[in-house]
Amino acid sequence: MMGPGVWLARHAQAALGAIGRLARAPLSTLFTVGVIGLALAMPLGLKLFVDNARAATGNFANAVDLSVYFRIGTPIEKVKQLAGRAQARAGVASVKVIPADAALAEFRKYSGFGAALDAISDNPLPHVLGIQPRAGADSTAELAKLKDYFASWPEVELVQMDIEWVHRFNAILEVLRRTLAIAAVVLAFGVLAIVGNTIRLEILNRRAEIEVTKLVGGSNAFVRRPFLYTGTLYGLIGALLALAIVFAATTLLAPAVADLAKAYGSQFEMLVTSPVDALRLLIGGAALGWTGAAIAAARHLRSIEPRA
Repeated sequence: MMGPGVWLARHAQAALGAIGRLARAPLSTLFTVGVIGLALAMPLGLKLFVDNARAATGNFANAVDLSVYFRIGTPIEKVKQLAGRAQARAGVASVKVIPADAALAEFRKYSGFGAALDAISDNPLPHVLGIQPRAGADSTAELAKLKDYFASWPEVELVQMDIEWVHRFNAILEVLRRTLAIAAVVLAFGVLAIVGNTIRLEILNRRAEIEVTKLVGGSNAFVRRPFLYTGTLYGLIGALLALAIVFAATTLLAPAVADLAKAYGSQFEMLVTSPVDALRLLIGGAALGWTGAAIAAARHLRSIEPRA
């Protein structure tokens, strides 16, 4: 029965041996890790793009609002009362009351028709509520329900919302999310193939050593262990390289994004890879490396037996 100390010593020996073999072949290690890093960087970069697109639009809730126009002559007290009812409704993040006088003053200031407006005795503009949906209630169906709810008030003349724009924007984000999922699956298989092929070549190059090891009583598990550590290291180092690539790309793009946001009067700052996503990538890279090595080792080590 193998004790814990012996078990740890053998695994440490296999891990150090794998590190040493990678260090002794720096050029081939660099190429393999580079390809893995690029493959892992693509889905991470696409996810970061989607996250930034959602953040730039306030997770879609800030990009869409509803304007509720009241009938001319509706008292402002009634408008404020209904605003309180709207604020209490599920799916509503905020409600802004825009009195008709304030709307007229703003129109007078920016329209350039101040003199013409002076000739009008009555205010032709209605009171308005600006409704901002809550995050999570910003789908096309939820927004349509909100629109129908406000339109049912007898005091309301019109509820304005560009529902088609909402649908298009939501569809774009859904396409990006599905593209991310497809890219992640395809590139994961690519990483498995890269690691598996690399481990296969290493097994063939060390065939004589493996035969001798089995001849003196080495089990398949003992022979397989160094290759599993090698595959895990390939995946882990490739994931670290992917993080470095995405970090460099975001660092280079951040100033340009900040200038663009400033030109549009926005305070948006580009998001970077979160610690959770970084940890997931490291674990995923190591797992893919281990899996690719395990598949290759299981397939090729069985065919290598000591010669009589």
